[in-house]
Amino acid sequence: MRLERLSLTNFRSYARLESDIPNGILLLRGGNAVGKTSILESLFYCATFSTSLAGQDRQLIRFQAEEEDPAVARIVAAYAVGEKKRKLEIRLILEGERETRRLRKEILLDGRKTTAQSAVGEFPAVLFLPQMTEMISGPPAERRRYLNILLSQSVPGYARTLSRYARAVLQRNALLRTLNERGGDPGQLAYWDELLAGQGAFLIYHRARAIATLERLADTALQRLTGRNEVMSLRYRPALSDADLTLTELVGADGKAEPEAIAGITMAVRTALESGRRQDIRRGVSTIGPHRDEMRVVTNGIDVGVYGSRGQVRTVLLALKFAEVDWIREAKGTAPLLLLDETFSELDAGRRGELMRLLDECGQGIVTTTDLKFFSSEFLGSRTIWEVRDGILLKEGMV
Repeated sequence: MRLERLSLTNFRSYARLESDIPNGILLLRGGNAVGKTSILESLFYCATFSTSLAGQDRQLIRFQAEEEDPAVARIVAAYAVGEKKRKLEIRLILEGERETRRLRKEILLDGRKTTAQSAVGEFPAVLFLPQMTEMISGPPAERRRYLNILLSQSVPGYARTLSRYARAVLQRNALLRTLNERGGDPGQLAYWDELLAGQGAFLIYHRARAIATLERLADTALQRLTGRNEVMSLRYRPALSDADLTLTELVGADGKAEPEAIAGITMAVRTALESGRRQDIRRGVSTIGPHRDEMRVVTNGIDVGVYGSRGQVRTVLLALKFAEVDWIREAKGTAPLLLLDETFSELDAGRRGELMRLLDECGQGIVTTTDLKFFSSEFLGSRTIWEVRDGILLKEGMV
């Protein structure tokens, strides 16, 4: 994929931005809080239709525009996949009386209205933000979110299945609370158990398959970044109670085809749900299934999320981001847009050098920095460098 043009209207600090985007690696230079990250955020929003920085989507609308009714923020990305020209437009519309204003989202792909579930994956992108280190050292929900974002972009039907599964969990939880408070026949859970088993098995299978591949790809990137001093492994712990399924069995690498592997996981989830009914009724929540999965990141036998230094966590996350690029390229047949925010400042010279070499091997990317001193003259010599200043993109710094 190649991003050709970006247009922003009332997005974050940008009243208006219109710019062609060069191929290769584009460097955005500027001070803190001038709008560099907002450009990356807008592009990743095109990939996922959710924000990685704001608490709510309405916070993406430029503050000064909120006085309007309706207040509208707009992102338009023109891009090409192979020889095919495409256009994605997102409108965030805040309307109604001030006390009851509501946000609605409109998505147009090639001029036709569509939904986020249908459009996710049409504009593949990989984003690194410094605060994403929570994916490594934060709670399990952060790692599940990481997998869900990646797989929604790369696996057909994953986003839709995930949404249906989440709704089914809420319905089952409501029934569990009723059974806890009023009693009743636990057999009423059978319908929801069957639904969760089938949908959950699909999610678990694709998570396991992704983790097996990401482990290999990320280990290669990490060894390069660390001068072969560190090796990485990813440990997947599906929430299946006592079910004893190895990663190999989950992905069907032992000779099983995908339908057969998913059928085996479905049976394991169903059995675990039935076995855990009494506990779930007592707690009033569903304790079995992919909404409780865990993944740990280990280097040289050490759990990085627990014992890793800040620098280790950052380097491991970078390795995973380059693994994502390769994973999406293989899954979709086209390279995603790579978005790196303030990546170089906390790396030592050796890791910065290898990171520049990894970037040389990528397709198109946008990298933000506060200072060009972190980059070699050889790297800068063949790059486009633009400056961002107070919500304005200045191209005079092109080299």
